[in-house]
Amino acid sequence: MIPLQQRMIEDIQLRGLSERIQEMYVRAVRQLAEHYHTSPARITEEELRDSFLSLKNVKHSSRRASTIALCGLTFGSSAFNRGEVSLSRKRGSRPTPLGMLPSTTRRPVMDPTTVGCPNLACPARGQTGQGNLGIHARKDKRCVCTACHTTFSATTGTALYRLRPAAATVTLVRALLAHGCPPPAIVAAFGCDERTVARWMARGGRPGQAVQEPRVEPPRDLGQGQAEESRVKQQGGVVWMALARMVSTRLWWAGAVREPRDMPLMRRLMERVRAWALHRPRLWGTAGVGASSRAMRETLRDPVQTGTHGRPRRRPWRNVGIAQVVQRYPPRRVVDVARRIGEGTPARVETLRRRAHGDGVSTTASSERLHATFRERWASLTRRGRARARHTLTLQHGMSLMGTSSNCCPPHERLRAAAPAAGVVRTPAMAAGLTDQCWTVRELLSFPVPPPRWPPPKQRGRRSGARQRLMERWYA
Repeated sequence: MIPLQQRMIEDIQLRGLSERIQEMYVRAVRQLAEHYHTSPARITEEELRDSFLSLKNVKHSSRRASTIALCGLTFGSSAFNRGEVSLSRKRGSRPTPLGMLPSTTRRPVMDPTTVGCPNLACPARGQTGQGNLGIHARKDKRCVCTACHTTFSATTGTALYRLRPAAATVTLVRALLAHGCPPPAIVAAFGCDERTVARWMARGGRPGQAVQEPRVEPPRDLGQGQAEESRVKQQGGVVWMALARMVSTRLWWAGAVREPRDMPLMRRLMERVRAWALHRPRLWGTAGVGASSRAMRETLRDPVQTGTHGRPRRRPWRNVGIAQVVQRYPPRRVVDVARRIGEGTPARVETLRRRAHGDGVSTTASSERLHATFRERWASLTRRGRARARHTLTLQHGMSLMGTSSNCCPPHERLRAAAPAAGVVRTPAMAAGLTDQCWTVRELLSFPVPPPRWPPPKQRGRRSGARQRLMERWYA
């Protein structure tokens, strides 16, 4: 008996397979070696693939014989070419043929604890880690909810849900879009349609907004912020894009796109900012547009409940300073910068500014760099270009895709220098305490966004015992 055959038999015995299976596996590998007149260890992946096709198209083997030969050849190729065989194997799993996938390919692991039931009628919807979800089918990647007995795909609620192309291709295209690759170049490189690329960007932008909400928008103290608008040309008109950013961690907070540069644009932006902002002393830097400071003053207020009928009076937040930076410039250069105080006393604004970033003056440099990064990475935002967006919704999807990617995926060099330990790679989301790792684009697109939690139905009278137990289990 040759050493390779002895090694294969020993590996089969370590797997706990029967002697009958041992004989069939060894016979399949021996026939393959006799066909190519060489050792099984020297058979290439192309020759292994040809042998698989020969079983089906030339020899017309039955399904049972083809499956046995396929498993034997797969087992033999893993034992000879890789040099090692795993000693443990889960029930129901099948080995992957060596000639079918590259050696770096890994089967994705299903984790039911990270997803929530998408059934809107289920009382456990939107809740993760409660023990009500299990694996229904590993091959089809489907989960099952034990509360409502509903099965659903593992990609439900992600940007990869119901996509025909491979997930690796879609991830690569979206990574290129988020880093400035023009869509015509992607169409020429991948051979896909322009409308397909636009749909992939939209599918990446909508989940980006949903990922931003549970990760960034729970109320927290995030320090000084800056907000500014930029002029964007699109086909048939001009729109304005307003962005808000945290200065210390370079975190993109929120954005809004609207045709006129008016009060509703800044009010929409500040309403999203107020959703996560805690009532803390904070300094806001903004451009010289009067609507910006007015929208901040009107939005950063809390209602005063008096117990009477009617709309309650709204009280503005205390210790909030607003600094306006007005740039005067003729075409192509800035000639003068004037600084005004939109809210608060000069002493309070100076104290908040020094507490945020030490010496210096009030500026909007951080938000200007964010707008410059967006213009650099997105061809539709260039001032002189031919790749203008046709619809405002396209700008909103692209803004969400690039903003969420800049928060979670690429490490920031300034944050590396400001890290407690030298050489630590940090993203804006890591610096803000939103996550503890640098995400990849695949992880960002695969992040499941759970639906809103189940509200108990309203009813008159006394609740039944079953309804009360259901509320205590899933609504408490």
